[in-house]
Amino acid sequence: MKKNDFKNIRVKKIEELKEMVSEKKLELIKLLSNKASKGEKNLKKGRNLKKEIAQILTVVKEIEILEKEKGVK
Repeated sequence: MKKNDFKNIRVKKIEELKEMVSEKKLELIKLLSNKASKGEKNLKKGRNLKKEIAQILTVVKEIEILEKEKGVK
C-alpha cells in the first residue's frame, strides 16, 4: 500500500474500512488457493495483502479508540 492510499484510508468511515478488509480477505483466500494449485506466480502478493489487512484493521482500532475517548469526555 502506498502512502497516498494509507492517507485515504484514514479519512474513510469504519464501515467502509471493514468492507475493504472483507474484500481483501476474500482476495487472499483466492490467492492462497491459486498458489496451492501452482497457478499463482507472484508469491509476495499474499504477504502484501496480509500487510494491507493489518494496516486497515489498525486504523479501524485507532478510530474506535478515539471515538470512545470522545464519548467519555
